[in-house]
Amino acid sequence: VRLVEFGGGLVQPGGSLRLSCAASGFNFSRVVMSWYRQAPGKERVVVAVITPGGERTDYTDSVKGRFSISRDNANNMMYLQMNNLKPDDTAVYYCKTIDRAGYWGQGTQVTVSS
Repeated sequence: VRLVEFGGGLVQPGGSLRLSCAASGFNFSRVVMSWYRQAPGKERVVVAVITPGGERTDYTDSVKGRFSISRDNANNMMYLQMNNLKPDDTAVYYCKTIDRAGYWGQGTQVTVSS
């Protein structure tokens, strides 16, 4: 099993980024997937979740209306579109399977700063 996140970087407040997660080694289209983030000195917390078919999504309150999770099962990819970014969004972002195994990627850094 492998999860690889990419697309992070430095962005100014109000800017946008699109994170990607490339999955391999498991039946991606049958697994609930999620994005987590961990800010400096804080616990890792869930940001968004998406059902296997993509028909249902859920978000933590602080990102509702700004972030959008999606997936492409044909290509084993998951995305997190992040708009109107704020300094409080600065964190390492991880993709994670929501199943018995709970696999994690290595994370990608997002820094929101002027």
